[in-house]
Amino acid sequence: MAHEFTFRITTTRFDEDYSPSHDSRITTNFANLARGEYRQQNLRNALTMIDRRFNDLARWDNPGGDRYTLELEIISVAVQFAAEGEDREFPLLEVLDIQILDRLTGTRTQGIVGNNFSSYVRDYDFSVRLPAASEAAGGFALPDDFGDLHGKLFQHFLDSEAYRERFSLSPVICISVSTSKTYRRTDNHHPVLGVEYEQKDSSLTDAYFAKMGLSVRYFMPRGSVAPLAFYFRGDLLNDYTNLQLIGTISTMETFQKIYRPEIYNANSAAAGVYQPTLDQQDYSVTKIAYDREERSRLATAQGRFTDEHLMQPHGELLEQWAAAYGAAADDRVPADDLAPVA
Repeated sequence: MAHEFTFRITTTRFDEDYSPSHDSRITTNFANLARGEYRQQNLRNALTMIDRRFNDLARWDNPGGDRYTLELEIISVAVQFAAEGEDREFPLLEVLDIQILDRLTGTRTQGIVGNNFSSYVRDYDFSVRLPAASEAAGGFALPDDFGDLHGKLFQHFLDSEAYRERFSLSPVICISVSTSKTYRRTDNHHPVLGVEYEQKDSSLTDAYFAKMGLSVRYFMPRGSVAPLAFYFRGDLLNDYTNLQLIGTISTMETFQKIYRPEIYNANSAAAGVYQPTLDQQDYSVTKIAYDREERSRLATAQGRFTDEHLMQPHGELLEQWAAAYGAAADDRVPADDLAPVA
């Protein structure tokens, strides 16, 4: 039933003049920056932080620390349904694409697509379905198929002609580590990603991204104070160049310094055994306005929007498609190779 819907990609330049489209989730990192009285100053400061961090990590043949600048584009993906109707198109997800401009040579290098990840369907799962299931159970409870539809839609998009025509590499999503888990430093060290951390107890976010076909590793780059979670499809350490990895680190570490300064702008670095917390006070703040409470509150409204404009008009079709998609995947993959999701 894949012919019942297709994907449409549009792009928006992310610079100091950026304004969110009406389809963008306003809680998304880049959209949240571009609101309010200080929107342009916020954007300018964030982009400056990104470039400085990139040049700090790309030190070779860069004596002035200003050789590179990043050009960012928001990749917006809509799902379009064949059936006529008011809700024929729905904004499925948004990610960031990176171009690396070498000011010395004038050349541009394709960076990694992904980085930030914005999804209305994820809001629906976490802010509508999960609370409803927990309320019915009288305590925390996951729906049996939690994240299944979202994961299949994401993987279907990556395998689609729309994605393959535009991007040659698989995406990497980079987000904060979980405040509910403990991470332990290992002896593994990557020249760009830095020292690797591990944690044995998969988080709900890890499990959710696993249904999207993404594995996770945790690294703390040089100069960072906490590990970042990298979600990827393929080989994180060998599929990408050093410059590509630096592009993702500098972009997403900047967002995390703004949104989670207690962790990523702390005044001391993570220890060998590390549990992130938002309660500690020993951190610095950026000069960028951000309303964390508003962001949490609006997630519920965005989940209800998804219920009204995607699940109610198209839920039955999507459930039928997901069942067929899962059956096709089972036919392609031997049973012994199907790893359970924790």
